[in-house]
Amino acid sequence: MTAAQRERAALVETMHSVGPDAPTLCGDWTTRDLAAHLVVRERRLDAAPGIMVPFLAGYTDKVQQQVAQSSGWDQLLDKVAQGPPLLSPFKILDPLVNMNEMYIHHEDVRRSQPDWEPRPLDDATVKALRRGLALMARLTLAKAPAKVSLRTPQGQELVSIGKGPTLTVTGEPQEHLLFVSGRDAVRLTFDGDTDLVNSVKAARRGL
Repeated sequence: MTAAQRERAALVETMHSVGPDAPTLCGDWTTRDLAAHLVVRERRLDAAPGIMVPFLAGYTDKVQQQVAQSSGWDQLLDKVAQGPPLLSPFKILDPLVNMNEMYIHHEDVRRSQPDWEPRPLDDATVKALRRGLALMARLTLAKAPAKVSLRTPQGQELVSIGKGPTLTVTGEPQEHLLFVSGRDAVRLTFDGDTDLVNSVKAARRGL
C-alpha cells in the first residue's frame, strides 16, 4: 500500500468517526460535502474541471450537491475508499495527484475538531508530502508581498519564493503544505515584521 493509499484509508476512517454533518476547514462544507467533492473529482470527469476552472464551477457545484444529496453516507465513503476507477488518470497517477489531496482534506476534517493536535507521520508519508511542497508553494505564493522562506525546525530551507523583504516560516513539511494550500490551522512560527506576516497570511493561498 502506498502512502497515498494509506492516507486515503485514514481519511475515510476519520470521516466515519465524526459522521456526515461534522464541520471541515473547507468553508461551510460538512464532511458529507467533502466526501461528495472527492467522489466528483475522481469519478465525474465531466464535472471535475470546475474544481479548478471558475467558469465551470457552477456545473461542478450542481453535480456535487446532487451526489451529496442522492448518496447515503456509507455509500459515499465506500466510493472514497475505493478510489478512482481503473482507467481514470487519478488511478494511474495516484501517488502524484492524490497524496496531497488526501492528506490536506484529512486535516480539514481533523483540525476542524476542538483540541486537535498534529499527527505523528511516518517517514514515507512525510517524504511524499515534501515532494509536492515546492511546486505547491510556487503556484500559491508567487504573488505574496514578500520573499517567503519555508524552513524545517532543523534550519533546512525547503523552498524560497517571491521578492521583497524576507519572511521566514519554520515548521515541519506537512505544516508548510497546509499553509501554502490556504489553511491557517497550522503549527508554524513566522519570523518577520508583524505587518508583513499579516499581509502574507491574508494573501490568497491555495489553488
